[in-house]
Amino acid sequence: MNKAINLSDLEVGYDIPASIGMDEADISTPSLVLDLDALERNIKKMGDWAKEHGMRHRVHGKMHKSVDVALLQESLGGSCGVCCQKVSEAEVFARGGIKDVLVSNQVRQPEKIDRLARLPKLGARTICCVDDLANVADLSEAAVRHGTQIECLVEIDCGAGRCGVTTTPAVVEIAKAIDAAEGLKFAGIQAYQGAMQHMDSYEDRKAKIALAVAQVKDAVDTLKADGIECDIVGGGGTGSYYFEGTSGVYNELQCGSYAFMDADYGRILDKDGNRIDQGEWENALFILTSVMSHAKADKAIVDAGLKAQSVDSGLPTIFGRTDVQYVKCSDEHGVVADPNGVLKVNDKLKLVPGHCDPTCNVHDWYVGVRNGKVETLWPVSARGKAY
Repeated sequence: MNKAINLSDLEVGYDIPASIGMDEADISTPSLVLDLDALERNIKKMGDWAKEHGMRHRVHGKMHKSVDVALLQESLGGSCGVCCQKVSEAEVFARGGIKDVLVSNQVRQPEKIDRLARLPKLGARTICCVDDLANVADLSEAAVRHGTQIECLVEIDCGAGRCGVTTTPAVVEIAKAIDAAEGLKFAGIQAYQGAMQHMDSYEDRKAKIALAVAQVKDAVDTLKADGIECDIVGGGGTGSYYFEGTSGVYNELQCGSYAFMDADYGRILDKDGNRIDQGEWENALFILTSVMSHAKADKAIVDAGLKAQSVDSGLPTIFGRTDVQYVKCSDEHGVVADPNGVLKVNDKLKLVPGHCDPTCNVHDWYVGVRNGKVETLWPVSARGKAY
């Protein structure tokens, strides 16, 4: 099991960015700050929606890489487990007490297959994705060798253009092979349409998902006609869960970013044409940064640069401010346009990262804040677990 962390043994400013009870203004920067009230509201809202629509919600652990957040999603949002992308990530969650873990990816390297086959010994239901018949025999051999069971989903490429098979006959062929393999269990279908999650238009996303739903329904119906049932028909993200969740085909959602939100997701529109970060979900994750220089009258330099965030989906926005704008970054510096000179050295700003997933992966800690005080510190448990 994971070794318990004693926060009292850690030094603020070196090991950790804050201490329990500290004023929010005194948190070391740059660091990841969670608005606990907003986080809890987001988690409960998605959990309630899933329950009302008869859906399971398997939260996406690759977003936050945190056992503590996953456990909160389980206790407050009723999640059935987690999905993640790597075997090492899955092991972190299993060791942390999550009892149902899906590696929503293919596992092909022999050493990773061996480690996957050992996960059930940690007390976790263990599931992975398959899109190649040759993978079935390797998974079976490892499960038999360790005396465990690996459950398998056949992945369908329903528009992302990455992994997954593209035809119903291929789905059926692999499902039957899994069903017949010792140590394996066919659990259903993985069908996540990732390519459309960030399309701004609600109608454009709806049209893309309609194609995916038809493709998945054909596979599910064909399997059923052959006497093969799907326990899981999984997919759905923050930009599309309402489509999969009301399709009558999917029964499990895999949303992740809804809990934290980021600037890129915030730009997409709901059915009424409103940004989803202005009503549907709240910003709960911020990079807290400090002004370190204001030698130039029209710009402030902050301490959150490239090494504190990912900008693959665009630059961060400054939360709650329209008078200043984050416009540029280098390794250790961020440039904030301040045309009216309203900022001063040591002022703190809350940045909404462009892309939460890879941003979280470059930090060691989440600082949970409520009512202006540090309430908790959570490690980014699976940081660096990329294998």
